[in-house]
Amino acid sequence: MEAIARLIAVTEPVQTPDDVKAASAAASAGFAYGLAAIGPGIGIGYLVGKSVEAMARQPEAAGMVRTTMFLGIAFTEALALIGFVVFILIGL
Repeated sequence: MEAIARLIAVTEPVQTPDDVKAASAAASAGFAYGLAAIGPGIGIGYLVGKSVEAMARQPEAAGMVRTTMFLGIAFTEALALIGFVVFILIGL
């Protein structure tokens, strides 16, 4: 029994304050990226829904609406990518 207790004592990791700060920063960075991804997700969903509605109402304008939709998706997705870059920078 004593050998098991010694083995457990040896294998327990020692956490320094720097390790705790690093883990906290990583957790908060992940949370921040999660929040940053919500807005673009909602925006893209709204944009695509309205574009499909516009194409259904006026099929002759579908080409122009589709082009505008893809531009809007690209700009909205850029916000998510910026959030991801910030997530990486905070994690470092």
